[in-house]
Amino acid sequence: MRITELLTKETIAMDLTATDKKSAIKELASQLDKAGKLNDVSAFIEGIENRERQSSTGIREGIAIPHAKVAAVAQPAIAFGKSKAGIDYDSLDMQPAHLFFMIAAPETGAQTHLDALAKLSGILMDEAVRARLLDATTPEEVLAIINEADDEATDENSDIQETVAPSNNDEPYVLAVTACPTGIAHTFMARDALKKQADQMGVKMKVETNGAGGIKNKLTDEDIARATGIIVAADVHVEMNRFHGKNVVQVPVADGIKRPEALIQSAMDSNRKPFVAEGHHDNSESKEEKLGIGKTIYKHLMNGVSNMLPLVIAGGILMAIVFMIGPNAFDPKSSDYHPFAATLWEIGNKSAFALIVPILAGYIARSIADKPGFAAGLVGGMLAVTGGSGFIGGIIAGFLAGYLTQGIKALTKNFPPMLEGLKPTLIYPIFSVLITGLLMIYVFNTPAAWLNEALQNGLNGLSGSNIVILGIVIGAMMAIDMGGPFNKAAYVFSTAALTAGNAAPITAAMVGGMVPPIAIAFAMIIFKRKFTKAQRGSIIPNFVMGASFITEGAIPFAAADPLRVIPSMMFGSGIAGGLALLFGSRIQAPHGGLVVIFGTDISHALFTIIAILIGALVSAVLYGMLKKNTETVQATK
Repeated sequence: MRITELLTKETIAMDLTATDKKSAIKELASQLDKAGKLNDVSAFIEGIENRERQSSTGIREGIAIPHAKVAAVAQPAIAFGKSKAGIDYDSLDMQPAHLFFMIAAPETGAQTHLDALAKLSGILMDEAVRARLLDATTPEEVLAIINEADDEATDENSDIQETVAPSNNDEPYVLAVTACPTGIAHTFMARDALKKQADQMGVKMKVETNGAGGIKNKLTDEDIARATGIIVAADVHVEMNRFHGKNVVQVPVADGIKRPEALIQSAMDSNRKPFVAEGHHDNSESKEEKLGIGKTIYKHLMNGVSNMLPLVIAGGILMAIVFMIGPNAFDPKSSDYHPFAATLWEIGNKSAFALIVPILAGYIARSIADKPGFAAGLVGGMLAVTGGSGFIGGIIAGFLAGYLTQGIKALTKNFPPMLEGLKPTLIYPIFSVLITGLLMIYVFNTPAAWLNEALQNGLNGLSGSNIVILGIVIGAMMAIDMGGPFNKAAYVFSTAALTAGNAAPITAAMVGGMVPPIAIAFAMIIFKRKFTKAQRGSIIPNFVMGASFITEGAIPFAAADPLRVIPSMMFGSGIAGGLALLFGSRIQAPHGGLVVIFGTDISHALFTIIAILIGALVSAVLYGMLKKNTETVQATK
């Protein structure tokens, strides 16, 4: 199928009027709807936005390929739009997007359609094609450019004939696997970026794509045995056991697009440690030793935290709604009692919040021992809750269950083959759950509960300058890495304190975490000339993210200029956290921003907002004064 069977004159918008990402999505979707390609434009836009939440489809070089594969699509189609001024699309290279291709794929799309969409992704990697599209003035000209590029494009399946392993065993031979959540655009753009770079470097390469139409150009056992190294650029599960003992570079699919040369060089680096597949033993050193003990512990802990967060957020906001109805609206004995509030409390506090520690422990264990460790982690986490050891006990239970399960795997690896099928269903769960449970009850729960109680008593005893110092430290930690280890450590500690009845730490954490995006927005208003037009387009989104306690809104600025942004944000966040606790603010929910500030601590809400604004303005002025002018930055590039 040709691309112009999907991209037609009716689906082309030559000059987009949109000035931001959200309006660009709506304008392109509207173009498809007018052409009769959609049966529910709202549902299609929702599908596009859901895909954007996974990772931005703003690629690089001024291209954005928003796409969705949903039932709201009546006919497969491609919409084209162009913005001369450029639109900030959260692109990988931080540059505005000028060329937009919106892909609408039916939920049960035919393979021919998917192949055409994959071919488009590859075509757009050609700089000459992009330049011609930027200069095009009519829909007919756009179609002619795409048709010509389509004629020259290499069919995806021809990779099998094109890519032949070198005859000389000393020549490098690099394999790659690319995969993205929808399997439409990023999968094939990564493939073409890697192949193009490999050609420039004179390296033989074969790329397997795990796309919407299934696995194409599958790597054979012979390929893998011959390979110098293997790149796995994927945001979804890829079968990895086949790569045991090889030099494997694992990265997000976006890295395959934006840094192919570095990935290929890493894949050819013979000094890298070989990949160890599940169920194999590394004779040289364990996975944990390769990563380093600290990084390994952090990786497993963050796996538990990331899976716990949806429960924290959902439960916290539901609890905030209850507090908005009445301070004791969940209590049948109170005059504030409301049946619906009691129902929300049952869902948010007694269900979602009750699962936080077991889920934390379960996913720590799963990160260590894969699925066999999950059950033991859940049970250990539940015993931590009932035993009073809380978050501390949950973390202990997660690591205990994970490494115990790994030990059981090692002890049973030489069992007769006839018992192999019983290991995951019977042997692993029975012994891991039993031993974890016994150790939690008889060994770890008592000291962990004592430590947990001592910590809470210490927090409850803080007052005056001590509590202000606590607020400053936690607030500043939320801004050090904006979602990284320090931020998560402060947030987990604060959430643990909240579940034990102390709201001071989470108050400082939320206030400190709200400051960076708001500060960035203020800086762009106060020091307008120091920011590009594309950057200033994110002023409102940054205000919204800050108000919603989404600290990560400031990450693009911190990544581009860390030495100026991070210290500025830490200073303001620390001030905000300290002021909030000095003013007596106590937010009773772990997430939600303004919603929970007004919902759970209305008597101090104004003072809490003042603390946030003071911290944000301090950070904004510091950052603005330190930041170079836009012209200076561009001149030094």
